[in-house]
Amino acid sequence: MIKQTSPLISVGGIDIPSIGFGTMLFPEPEKAVELISCAIDSGYRHIDTARKYGSEAWVGEAISAASVPRKDIWVTTKVTEENAKADDFARSVELSLKTLQLDYVDLLLIHWPQPAVPLEETIGALVKAKQEGLAQNIGISNFTVELVHKAAQISSEPLFTNQVEYHPYINQDKILAVCRHYGISVTCHVPLARGRVLTDPEIIKIAQFHNKSPAQITLKWLTQQENVITVPRALSKKQIAENISIYDFNLSDGEMDIISSLRKKNMRLVDPEVRRPVWDTP
Repeated sequence: MIKQTSPLISVGGIDIPSIGFGTMLFPEPEKAVELISCAIDSGYRHIDTARKYGSEAWVGEAISAASVPRKDIWVTTKVTEENAKADDFARSVELSLKTLQLDYVDLLLIHWPQPAVPLEETIGALVKAKQEGLAQNIGISNFTVELVHKAAQISSEPLFTNQVEYHPYINQDKILAVCRHYGISVTCHVPLARGRVLTDPEIIKIAQFHNKSPAQITLKWLTQQENVITVPRALSKKQIAENISIYDFNLSDGEMDIISSLRKKNMRLVDPEVRRPVWDTP
């Protein structure tokens, strides 16, 4: 029984559910399809995957078995930076669609910047995927301010989102500002700071006031910001239902400010040495 669906936000006239279901790192792979199916049954209409996650087959199986029409489920996938060259990029997209059992994805992202390949080549391959109908929208992920400027200027098609690490403990003001300048949304990965928000005294205090969980308060703080989307992972049916049940309350300006003040910790959790760019300073 569907309990609640995530409200849509409009990005450049295109509607997307503001909360999606993240599919990175299922510790028990045999339960992956069950969890994704549970998310769809619980009202999620936005599933986030990637070639690098290894979850595309599970996403495809869950969507194939769902009673919800394909057109009503937003699917995002990503091409790894290892496939940044145009021919490799095209093959990766083809393999993703085959694995997902889909004719197209709703959003295709460059997963990480690749300094060894000209950005013009990779953006060109991304644009081509859209123009060929393999992706309805295109975007970037883990791009810094400088790279967002470059990508927006290179791309002949609008960029829909920049998926970055964003949670209460990291200062992403510069990224938020440059994305808003270009009309690009920000999608948050690791939005719960890999569980650290669950024990934060300030967030717990606000959660108790609203009779909500710390996770719900954090996801509300994110989605209450302009053009911000979030894709939390959940590893139980309880967490799946909890993460999407955040639309029956609002945070006050004061509560938003309290949570925003936690960014002074500037804690970056996703920082892979082999593919990270030179991050923006706060």
